[in-house]
Amino acid sequence: MAFSINTNLGSLQAYNALAKVNAETQKAQLQLATQKKINSVADDTSGYNTGKRLQAQTMKQQSELSNISDAQNYMSTAESALSQIQDKLNQIATKQVDSKDPLKDGASIAKDIRTLAGEIDSILKNTNINGVQLLASTDGATALTAPTFDVGGNAFTADFASAGHLNTATLSAAVGVSGSTNLSSATDATVLAFDTTAVAANVRDSLGRLGNLQQTVSSRQDYLTAAVTNNTATISNIFDADVVSQQIASSKNQIASQIATAMLSQMNSAPQNLLSLFR
Repeated sequence: MAFSINTNLGSLQAYNALAKVNAETQKAQLQLATQKKINSVADDTSGYNTGKRLQAQTMKQQSELSNISDAQNYMSTAESALSQIQDKLNQIATKQVDSKDPLKDGASIAKDIRTLAGEIDSILKNTNINGVQLLASTDGATALTAPTFDVGGNAFTADFASAGHLNTATLSAAVGVSGSTNLSSATDATVLAFDTTAVAANVRDSLGRLGNLQQTVSSRQDYLTAAVTNNTATISNIFDADVVSQQIASSKNQIASQIATAMLSQMNSAPQNLLSLFR
């Protein structure tokens, strides 16, 4: 091995080793400070891009879960209102049977039925969420458009009040919103003889349709909840630092840095040994 004063290769190699150890120490300390394994795209390009795509997908799914909650609230409100209407229709049918008892006051029963019909009318016209009518328009005549929610995949339309499920026109006519059969102004005989069968059937059909829609939304909610959980776990695995291992690496590299500094000092002083040859 040749000895040289102008170029101290050993010192340069010790310096490179020290620089590498210091870089690794800084990287470990940065991960401890940020709790992140990837702090720039240079740390892991493919991992960074994959993680960001998953983050975008997860944010979208979380928004879809929020839409599902709104859809569930919408349908739960409608279900509660329809259940009340169904109960009142049952009460009307019961009172009509009572009216056939000659010992009962038919006029009073007719008045009770009109009151129940008025309550149904109020439920129809006033069931809304943030101004969005759920069962019938405020005038009882204008057709409603079922709202559509983005819950992921195919668009979900809460069409329980569409034709074939809840015939709001029939309901409105029955309780006095519009139409020829207006119980609020009909004679006692008409009120007591009014057939609630078709109206009640429409309400039951609508409730059944609501149940099916709620099952669909619940299934989608289960899927999205699992997807968000799995994506979050994957994102954590990509970005989150292993604090314990990085603490060990930081401590090890700090010791290595002190040793490398000492060796660099010795390597720098090595050429002085050549002076002994000139004494």
